[in-house]
Amino acid sequence: MTHLLIVDDDLAIRRTLELHLSQHYQTTLAGNVEEALSIANVPDVILLDICMPGINGLEAIPKFKLQWSNCRIIIMTAFHDMQSTIVAMQRGADEYIYKPIDIFELDRAIQQAINYQKSCIDKNLVIPTVIQPTIVGSSPSMRKIFKTIGKVANTCATIMITGESGTGKEMVAKTIHHASDRHNKPFIAINCAALVDSLLEAELFGYKKGAFTGAVADQAGKFQLAHNGTLFLDEIGELSPIIQAKLLRVLQEQQVNPLGSQDSISINSRIINATNADLEHAIEKKQFRKDLYYRLQVVNIHLPPLRQRKSDLPELVSFLLSKASKMLGRQVNKVAVGVMDKLYQYDWPGNIRELENTLTKAAALCCGEIITLADLPDNIAQHPTKLNMTPNRDTQAESNKQAIYSLKEMEKKHVAKVLHYTNWHKGHACEILGISRPRLQRLIAQFNLVKSE
Repeated sequence: MTHLLIVDDDLAIRRTLELHLSQHYQTTLAGNVEEALSIANVPDVILLDICMPGINGLEAIPKFKLQWSNCRIIIMTAFHDMQSTIVAMQRGADEYIYKPIDIFELDRAIQQAINYQKSCIDKNLVIPTVIQPTIVGSSPSMRKIFKTIGKVANTCATIMITGESGTGKEMVAKTIHHASDRHNKPFIAINCAALVDSLLEAELFGYKKGAFTGAVADQAGKFQLAHNGTLFLDEIGELSPIIQAKLLRVLQEQQVNPLGSQDSISINSRIINATNADLEHAIEKKQFRKDLYYRLQVVNIHLPPLRQRKSDLPELVSFLLSKASKMLGRQVNKVAVGVMDKLYQYDWPGNIRELENTLTKAAALCCGEIITLADLPDNIAQHPTKLNMTPNRDTQAESNKQAIYSLKEMEKKHVAKVLHYTNWHKGHACEILGISRPRLQRLIAQFNLVKSE
């Protein structure tokens, strides 16, 4: 019988999980990591909390892996941040489930862990203490991306990052690099759409003195500069057929020939590429090589547009305002009534880049510490309301006063408004908010929202 070890300092959670799981599995309970490590029976799957007294869950993962090399670990936590998710996955966790726990999601994770248990391979991973770039968001799509980053960062797999312009593809590439065992080696980026073929070839592969007019000295190419590190090829879909063929050869042979040289130079660069183009369509039109496409897309990470992850807006606004304030030397940390509503209603065709530019401009122009509707660009401030939610007199009066709310209060107001608009139809509310049902349940509990009569 499969043996589950439940490690959580919350007795109520341990008992609830035992009640549910003991019908199908042998279960053992532990209130902390030290107690769990003293258990004699070898567990097949460990359900592990992060925040516990003494040794925390992230610190415990390698200890469990050392003691029980074939066990599978499922993290259970209320933390939704990128760094905890990536580090947990890197250290050997198989899944990352958020509290309050969705029982169906937990059951699926346990079954998947059992299915994979026999093929488990113990890995000794080097974990960087700090993951420098920060990707903000706790929506289901972003949590999935964090887990993928944690799984692939320390592999040599070539990664293709897809998504619309402004979604943060280079930020994801930098996060993968800094989360990998190459983090202390160079991260070299080049925009493939910014240079004509002759210059791009010279930039990528390097050249020898005298190779062409103006080549007055030897120049190492980006592949050489990224040796043992990461080379990020942005806008890969813009490569010409000639450069595509040469790039394919480099990827196959792991060698480059600088222009004007007959000698090959071995390279060891981790390749991450990005595109906002539909490369499969380009392949059909004979504009992109199919063999190169398969070389570049060993792993695909797709970044959703901001309009599909609007539940992340409060976190994004808070983070980007803090960043803008630091850059501008100001303290802008509040928004007036109506500002968050306008940010939610706008579709953000420029995605995170457009949001950051908007907030930076607003922080620069606002009077004091508060961003008001007057500080937003006209195309956002005058954007028509999509949800037909007619405010009553009290709500209108409150809006006219231009009261000031924290971002958390604005999130609460928005969730409450959507629930009221949908008459508490949670499926419809999830569609409007762009979040999962468990996430909506957590917000309802967090904000103590109740359906009015």
